[in-house]
Amino acid sequence: MLAGDFRKGSTFEYEGSVWTIVDFQHVKPGKGAAFVRTKMKNVIDGKVLERTWNPTEKLQDAQIETKNMTYSYTDGELYYFMDQEFNLTPLNYDQVEDALKYIKENDPVIVRSYKGSAFSVECENFVTLRVTQADPSVKGNTATNATKEAILETGVSIQVPMFVEEGELIRVDTRTGEYMERVKG
Repeated sequence: MLAGDFRKGSTFEYEGSVWTIVDFQHVKPGKGAAFVRTKMKNVIDGKVLERTWNPTEKLQDAQIETKNMTYSYTDGELYYFMDQEFNLTPLNYDQVEDALKYIKENDPVIVRSYKGSAFSVECENFVTLRVTQADPSVKGNTATNATKEAILETGVSIQVPMFVEEGELIRVDTRTGEYMERVKG
């Protein structure tokens, strides 16, 4: 892969680690050679690095495997995910931390791995979760854009409109952690 071919999500090997492009910009200054400015993230340890590249610089592609799995359970220390052949894969908290905010047992996830070693879990972009704690709405406050804190069944706290009540189902965008809408259920 050439640095000039970078796109968001491109994965490659660099200095013995696997990196993914978080953001990039092709820059062609008035004087001097063009270059590619990148923000990249180490897929194993999560370290973020900003670097500029010559567009003709060659890098080794990293083959990231993705597998559809289901979150099964936790034993308090490890989190277990099952594939379609009923094989369990145990992962530690660091590998599943971001996804745990939005998944419950039996929810579908995507597990990403490199050379057979899992490094991250991604949940669906939109999930439906129950509000377990929220202050009651006050009459007259429901027509404005005011928000309040609500705790969902997974334990994550998000901002919701004032009209959302405890016990209701809501749809959440897991990429931003934002409330989307109420769900009838």
